[in-house]
Amino acid sequence: MTLGPLIRELREARGWSQGRLATVINRQYRTSLTREYVSRWERSKVAPGPFYLRCLSAVLDVPLAVFEDDVKRRTFLTDFAATAIAPLAAHDLLSTGFTARLTGGPSGEDWEAKLATYGTEYMSLGAADIQNRVTRELLVVQQQPDTPQLWSVAARLMTLYAKTFPGSDGSKAVHWYTMAARAADASGDERTRVWVRGRAAIALGYEGASLGIAEMLAAQAMAISDRPSLGLLNAVMGSAHAHAVRGDADGARALMAQGRRVFDAAASDEQTSDYAVPWWRYNVFVSLLAARLGDERTAVQAQDAARAALPGSLPRFATHLNMHRGLMLARAGDVEGGTRYARQALDALPPEKHSLTLRMLMSEVACGAGAR
Repeated sequence: MTLGPLIRELREARGWSQGRLATVINRQYRTSLTREYVSRWERSKVAPGPFYLRCLSAVLDVPLAVFEDDVKRRTFLTDFAATAIAPLAAHDLLSTGFTARLTGGPSGEDWEAKLATYGTEYMSLGAADIQNRVTRELLVVQQQPDTPQLWSVAARLMTLYAKTFPGSDGSKAVHWYTMAARAADASGDERTRVWVRGRAAIALGYEGASLGIAEMLAAQAMAISDRPSLGLLNAVMGSAHAHAVRGDADGARALMAQGRRVFDAAASDEQTSDYAVPWWRYNVFVSLLAARLGDERTAVQAQDAARAALPGSLPRFATHLNMHRGLMLARAGDVEGGTRYARQALDALPPEKHSLTLRMLMSEVACGAGAR
């Protein structure tokens, strides 16, 4: 995606007109930006300079590096080398990639089986382990011929890879989520296109990070298809979290109600896969959302419902629920008590089970999360 369309989609995801975007920038930075000039940006007639890139980054809540990356149009391999290959053994990765090229690589059915395995393992393995393994898989699929099915595989692998970086990291997670969306589009598969965007939206929304990107991807998913699906559910709930973090309680509640309707139509029976949203996981989404909204009754109901159905093999998610209670305390004004409660929950989980999302949640509790 070039810079102009990116600005337009981020603006539209906020529900802003071109004039509103210009007005917001003018108020915050005392500039004289016009609607016509925003239009020229979006039509790629002219590119924003460094100053306006910083303005756009701030008002659209998107890391500056995302705009810079699009301007530079970095290629897949260049970015991959910068973010993934360096920490690993280069000779092993090169051998893996060329072997795949020479032998043709796994079949489509083999890839689907691999993805199913990763979907299960993600729920319990640490981010570093997943990241190293998916790095190798991405090198393999990159070397295989372009087909719609392999673009779908690549898109889902990229989404998983992005989740091993914190959304607040800026360029890494966001770059991979947006690249996964482009790969999904190349697949031509509607379900993949919606799921990849929805999964990215709920990941960023749940983390409370890069909210502009979360809302953009959620809006894209909902525009592609309104047919009930797990991808649509993730998109709606991701957007709900973004609204809650921004302080739009009414918007968040409306989206939460919409999410329940989608869940009722598209819930999954699978209990332990990242590709599934069963009853307990839906309630984990609601638990944090209600905690952010200060709705203690709904939060506690969701926590109780989640605990009753949560598989014992997934202690990390039980930790999430306990930390949501810490957030509730912090929002109620007891930041010290909420932080202590959340810290005890996190410390009770073995360090190898910690996730980036849990660490970000800990920071949110400690900051008071809008305590009143």
